Amino acid sequence: MNTAEVKAFLTNLQKRIVAGLEQLDGRPFLHDAWERPEGGGGLSCVIEEGNIFERGGVNFSYVHGNGLPASATAARPELAGRSFEATGVSLVLHPRNPYAPTIHMNVRFFEAKKEGSEPVWWFGGGMDLTPYYGFEEDAIHFHQTCKNALQPFGDAYYPRFKKWCDEYFYLKHRKEPRGIGGIFFDDLNQPDFTTCFTLIQSVGDHFLSAYVPILEKRLNTPYGERERDFQAYRRGRYVEFNLVWDRGTLFGLQTGGRTESILMSLPPIVKWRYNWAPPAGSTETALYTDFLIGKDWVKF
Repeated sequence: MNTAEVKAFLTNLQKRIVAGLEQLDGRPFLHDAWERPEGGGGLSCVIEEGNIFERGGVNFSYVHGNGLPASATAARPELAGRSFEATGVSLVLHPRNPYAPTIHMNVRFFEAKKEGSEPVWWFGGGMDLTPYYGFEEDAIHFHQTCKNALQPFGDAYYPRFKKWCDEYFYLKHRKEPRGIGGIFFDDLNQPDFTTCFTLIQSVGDHFLSAYVPILEKRLNTPYGERERDFQAYRRGRYVEFNLVWDRGTLFGLQTGGRTESILMSLPPIVKWRYNWAPPAGSTETALYTDFLIGKDWVKF
């Protein structure tokens, strides 16, 4: 087990993803290094008002401390009080064009230590797609790429992580999925460190091939105020999930992480309406009936 090796992969992953996105957008990301007084720090790479991305960020962080926060020990109370190291890359991209979907991806590593006990470690991560106007071919491409990332490790991983994603990115108070899912996993420490580390490398390495072809296909689609209005309304769901349910957001805030970097995931323009629904038979309604349904987009 080598935390330095994981950090080296993650910092390189951040560089590669930012370089690919900058080439696509045509504008540079702001590189903002920060330090955490309690230990650690990171690098936030952020774009706002780009040619394609209205807002987006690709963040690397490495933090350590004397006690795990409540968000990290809720499911594993036996780890309370242990010192910890946590490192990861987390990204969210909000394109301006409503026909281009929002995307989230992260890969992370935790290690919890206690004197006289063996260290406890685990990996987590995944990626999920949140369209505002759904396209079946995009959903199939995204899920097939997710499946391809996991296939070298066995047939069981994709269906398990796909189901986990559908369950995790679900707004319980709205009784609806956040998007069309993808893959999600946490507490990954079997069968061994090398296999788990290789798996998260594969997930990170497949990000650009999962998202960029979809973005290139949709970024020049004509749109008007109606589409922008619906996009802003649906973005409200994204905000609700990240602030109410997302464990990563809670972990960052509870560990004294950099608030600007943690809340980078929030879109810049959002709307809420009281008890609103799109007109029956509209393309907006099709998002609910045809895409936000937990569908199996590729064969297991």
